[in-house]
Amino acid sequence: MEKARIILVGRNSHDIENVCGQILDVTNKTGVEVSGPIPMPTKRMKITTRKAPSGDGTETWERWEMRIYKRAIDIAADERSLRQIMRVQVPDTVRIEIELTG
Repeated sequence: MEKARIILVGRNSHDIENVCGQILDVTNKTGVEVSGPIPMPTKRMKITTRKAPSGDGTETWERWEMRIYKRAIDIAADERSLRQIMRVQVPDTVRIEIELTG
C-alpha cells in the first residue's frame, strides 16, 4: 500500500502544531492509519555582532537566534483523506511538503 509523508517546516512552533492538529483531525475522521507527528531536530542559527560599528567604546554584543522547526507525519495514501488534507488552512509561516512512497 502506498504511504504519504507530510513534512512541515516553519519558524513558529505553534503554527506547526496547529497544522499538525488539523491534519490529525482529518485522518481521524477518515479512519486512515497515521504515524506522527514526529519531531525532527530543531535547527538553531545564531549570529553575534558588536553593537558599536566603529569598534570604539565598550565591548557590547548583540545576539540573534532563529530556530527552524520540523515535523513529519506518515499516513496511508487514501485519495479521499489526501484531498481533505490539501484543503487544510496552512499559514504563510509554514511550508508543507507531501511525498508519496510506494
